[in-house]
Amino acid sequence: MRVEEAIDLKRYPIDRPDSKEYRDLIAACRHDLARDGMFNLAGFLKPEAVALSVSQVKPVLERESFTHTREHNIYFKPKIDGLPPDHPALRKVRTTNHTICTDQLAETLIRSVYEYPPMAFCLAEVMGKPRLHIMADPLAGANVMEYRDGEGLNWHFDRSEFTTTLLLQRPQEGGEFEYRTDLRSDSDPNYDGVARLLLGADPAAQKLELAPGTLNVFRGRNTAHRVTATRGARERIIAVFSYYEKPGVSFSDEERVGFYGRAG
Repeated sequence: MRVEEAIDLKRYPIDRPDSKEYRDLIAACRHDLARDGMFNLAGFLKPEAVALSVSQVKPVLERESFTHTREHNIYFKPKIDGLPPDHPALRKVRTTNHTICTDQLAETLIRSVYEYPPMAFCLAEVMGKPRLHIMADPLAGANVMEYRDGEGLNWHFDRSEFTTTLLLQRPQEGGEFEYRTDLRSDSDPNYDGVARLLLGADPAAQKLELAPGTLNVFRGRNTAHRVTATRGARERIIAVFSYYEKPGVSFSDEERVGFYGRAG
């Protein structure tokens, strides 16, 4: 299936940047991003494309995925300057998932969607960037993550300014996306607020239910988020796309080993 057939370009005309429909789409995404810190394009990937993508990645996940399990704090750092080790903002949580990398997605529809030039162009327009680029990293640009029974992605902040995901399969139960918009800022780390969130005492925390095929873009650097543990026989499968303002971005060997269990 060609990528132009997989994306609902009639509903989301990212391939027609000179059209009124495209300008309306960009305006709507910017509005939602400003209001909510994210925007969602439900049905971005057509149902038949979602089914094809799952059929392509599932055998690779079962056969070759890296099981990533770690105890971590919300910052993914061993310590934070100015905070004692027992500060509740440094409370340890557990993350477990199964990941396949860009080089394992060759000839898949998901990789074609990630590398489709209108994707980066459209996201740059929404985010107010001159240009965005796919990663040069052989592993990190496009990942697919699977969460099996009892597994989840715990509270964290992203390193990048924004995160782009495409949900492929919902779990039988659980696997809910929870987030707290603008929990901190570049000038205020809000450690007490982080502690309240980790204790389950933040009334501003929200849940979001996504349907397979939904493109979700959110500002994850200052928005804390997690995926609750899944339950049941059907796994949660999601693609994660990384775009950067600078071309040629790659992770270090140490970072690749930490996230993917190998340097190349």
